[in-house]
Amino acid sequence: MRWSPLYINSPRLKNEKLRFRRLTIHGINARIWLVKFIRVVIPILIAAGILGCGADAPAPSPTARGGVAPTPSTAPTPRATPGRTISPADIGSRLAAAAEDQVGVTTIYDPQYAKLAYPNGDVAIERGVCTDVIVRAFRAIGVDLQVRVNEDMRKNFSVYPKDWGLTAPDPNIDHRRVQNLTTYFERMGKRLKAIDADEDFRPGDIVAWRLSGWMQHIGIVALDRAPGTNRYYMIHNIGAGTRKEDMLRSYTILGHYRW
Repeated sequence: MRWSPLYINSPRLKNEKLRFRRLTIHGINARIWLVKFIRVVIPILIAAGILGCGADAPAPSPTARGGVAPTPSTAPTPRATPGRTISPADIGSRLAAAAEDQVGVTTIYDPQYAKLAYPNGDVAIERGVCTDVIVRAFRAIGVDLQVRVNEDMRKNFSVYPKDWGLTAPDPNIDHRRVQNLTTYFERMGKRLKAIDADEDFRPGDIVAWRLSGWMQHIGIVALDRAPGTNRYYMIHNIGAGTRKEDMLRSYTILGHYRW
């Protein structure tokens, strides 16, 4: 059995009747995770006063292999310059604008597995996870990553991560997993070489991070920079809906991609 905060895809346990639906994006042994959660995470959450049953309780990272995502900022989301004109040829800015359009619209972090239409399948716009920010932005410029990833996985399944125990592509979830998106971007030649300077990032670039240990996350570079810096805001969903925040350097960058 394999566990992760977004979609579990586990076979029936031998000698047990317990069966989970697909609720993970990443895999880790459930029993090991539960022991660690009980011994380590729950006491921390109780001490911090953030473990609760209400809508305000923080949700896990959409792509973490267990664990709890960092609490997102509660600061107001800055807005891009009003009236900004974007050229149709400026793919990056169009992606960034499409991502920012989700701020204040996608307000719920919801990692549940869902049966989607194909093509153009999506969960309700008011909910989603970090990968949905990317998928929706790309759809806005006419690129359906659900179809693109699914078609590539059908032809090249062996080169994609095997963290979820699947034996065939699943168009309901494959494009909603960080490692699958980054694998696809790299296969399409969209990965950039290691970049250290803030000014080397551009609007619409895709950034993948390691949050801690095996936890991963993904977001998109916004149109505007944080005041007094050369660092662009990032648009992402780490547990409280789509937000624009100054967090490019908050975590270890695993990959940088440009469409």
